Amino acid sequence: MERKVALITGGSRGIGAATALLAAARGWDLVISYARQGSAAQAVVQQVQALGAQCLAVQADVGDEAQILQLFAAADRHFGRLDALVNNAGVVDTGQTVAEYSLQRLERMFRINAIGPFLCAREAVLRMSTARGGRGGAIVNVSSIASRLGAPRQYVDYAAAKGAMDVMTLGLAKEVAAEGIRVNAVRPGLIDTDIHASGGQPDRVQRLAPNVPMQRGGTPEEVADAIVWLMSDGSHYTTGSLIEISGGNL
Repeated sequence: MERKVALITGGSRGIGAATALLAAARGWDLVISYARQGSAAQAVVQQVQALGAQCLAVQADVGDEAQILQLFAAADRHFGRLDALVNNAGVVDTGQTVAEYSLQRLERMFRINAIGPFLCAREAVLRMSTARGGRGGAIVNVSSIASRLGAPRQYVDYAAAKGAMDVMTLGLAKEVAAEGIRVNAVRPGLIDTDIHASGGQPDRVQRLAPNVPMQRGGTPEEVADAIVWLMSDGSHYTTGSLIEISGGNL
């Protein structure tokens, strides 16, 4: 049986890496992108290969259209097919109020967290749509519970960009449902990854965990479980869904 291929952006760490490993264990071959952490990406490649799957790591900034095109072209050359896209790559910035935001910060936030996923989804649709000769497939967007909560005095720009991703999920799901493509999103809550350190708050999960109804932060693997299910045939009648993985923090 021919193995399916998934492309995971931001696959070198955190939720992306956990998704790659779980997908590999369940029979997927993989393309993972990374922006800077080449050694971490190669470590994921080695772990995936140890599970008996093929894996290609490609350096690509999803905030740059030319690099997105190169990423998908590399996947075409290596595998010749695409069955799932996981729009996982994303960034936060340091905690600030809206009154403090610069144009540069806002442009970076929306370019990477909203525009990049739109462009990746476009490239996936061009390859997967049955109306364009494709086999169908699945797109899973990694949003955030912040899109519901707003992240005041911290990441309102991040929350807004993820809100754009949510709306893209809903609209695109309806747009391509008859073309064999399912589009869904997960909205993680407080998850223990190093994205918090990149925003200057390495202790954020431990500090805020008591505010979560389940009294703890989540793990990347718990998010990966939902993503891989949405990629799989087991969710074949699920599209346009926003699944919250937040420990009850609604």
